[in-house]
Amino acid sequence: MLCHQFAGLLHRGDDLERQEMLRLRLQFGRRPQDLATSVMMDGEHIVDTAGAFVPGEIFRLDATAQGSLAGLTFAVKDLIDIAGRRTGGGNPDWRAAATPAAAHAPVVTRLLANGATFLGKTVTDELAFSLEGRNVHYGTPRNPQNPDWLPGGSSSGSAAAVGARLVDFALGTDTGGSVRVPAAFSGTWGMRPSHDAVPLDGVLPFAPSYDTIGWFARDAQTLARVGDVLLPPAQHVDCLTISIVEDTLDMLDPADAHAFRDAARRFANAPPMRVFERWSCAQLQWAYSTVQGYEIARSLGSRLNALKPRFAMDIGERFASASAVSHADYETAAAVRQSFAGWLQDRLPPGTVALLPVTSVPHLRIDALSEEIGRFYASTLALTALAGHAGTPQLQCGSSPLSVMGGCGSDRAILNFALESGREKSNDGR
Repeated sequence: MLCHQFAGLLHRGDDLERQEMLRLRLQFGRRPQDLATSVMMDGEHIVDTAGAFVPGEIFRLDATAQGSLAGLTFAVKDLIDIAGRRTGGGNPDWRAAATPAAAHAPVVTRLLANGATFLGKTVTDELAFSLEGRNVHYGTPRNPQNPDWLPGGSSSGSAAAVGARLVDFALGTDTGGSVRVPAAFSGTWGMRPSHDAVPLDGVLPFAPSYDTIGWFARDAQTLARVGDVLLPPAQHVDCLTISIVEDTLDMLDPADAHAFRDAARRFANAPPMRVFERWSCAQLQWAYSTVQGYEIARSLGSRLNALKPRFAMDIGERFASASAVSHADYETAAAVRQSFAGWLQDRLPPGTVALLPVTSVPHLRIDALSEEIGRFYASTLALTALAGHAGTPQLQCGSSPLSVMGGCGSDRAILNFALESGREKSNDGR
C-alpha cells in the first residue's frame, strides 16, 4: 500500500474545511495565514486575495534579460522547481522532506530570460491527484468567477492567481486535465501543449507519459505570447477544417449543450466528428485511469512508502488504488490507448481541429456531495483523456464553453485559432 495514516476528510462544506484546517494547524503548528501572503511589486504591496499562493512562497525573481515577455509577471505550480526552494507538491510532509532545488526548471529559466518577472509558487491539489482544486493543508483557492464554486485542479492556485489578476500568466501541469479543468471552471484561457513540446525537467513527475507543462492567461494574446517563448518553432498552418465532436455534447445538460453549439456555430465549417460510437466513454476513462495509476505507482511509489505523508482521505485512497493496478490491466489499457491515439491522429491532420467541452459540467460547488463529484470524474476524465491518450494539444478558450484540440504538433495553430476567436469575441461584445 502506498499510503498510511490517511488523516483528513473528504470535506463537503465550509464547516468541515474549517475543522480540517484546525486539525492541520495542530499537526503542523501553523496556519496558512500566519505566513507571508504578499510581495512588493514596483513599489506596490501585492496581497494574495485568492488564496492562490503556497504560504511562505510569495517572493520575487527579476527577469534575467529583456525579451518578448518584458513587463509580464508569472507564478508556477508547486510541482515546478525554483532554485533554492523546496518543491512541496501541495503536501507539507512532502515539502519538509524535499531537498531545495539546485536550479530552476528550464521552463522557468526560459521565461526569466525572455523578460518575465516571477512572483511565487501556487497551490496544487496534493501531488496533483485531483481535478477539484481542494487542498486541506493550504486551503481551497478562490474561484475568480464565483467564490461558491470549486476552482478546479490540480493547478488550482495558478488559475486563481491569473483570474484574480495577481499575475499575468502562470504555469501549471496537465496530466488528466489539471490545466484544462481549472481554466474552464475559472474562466481563464488555458493551454495543454503536445506531449513533450515543453521540457519537463525540474518538474515533479506524476504519470510521465501523460504529463505536460501548461499555462494560463486572462486573454488569448498573452497565452500566445507565452507559447511563442515555450514552444518549439513550427511551420505556420491555419485551422481550415473545424469540426464539433458532436457526441461529447451528450455528456452535458441540454442547456449547456445548447450554449456550446451556439458558441461553436460561428467557427465550425465541417461535418461533426463522433468519438464514442467507436470508443466508449467508459473504455477511454478506464484506460486512462489504469495507465495513469500504473505510472504513478512507479514514479512516486517508493518515495511515498518511505515518507508516508499525511494526505486528505480521498487523495490517500486514490494513491492506494494506483498501487493496486496490475501489469496485465496496464498492458490491456496501454493497447487501448495506442489504438485510440492512432485513430484520433488520423482524424486531426494538419489544418484540422476539433471543438469540444473540457468538462461535463460548467462548475462544481464547494459543497458538492461525493456522488456528484463521482459523476463529474467519470464523464470529465473521458473528455480530457482524448487529448491525453493521443498526446495532442488542447486549449480552453477563456469563459467560452469551447475548447479546441488539434493533432500532435499543432500547438501554434490552435493558439492562432484562439487569437482569432478572441478577436471575434471582442468584436461582437460577447
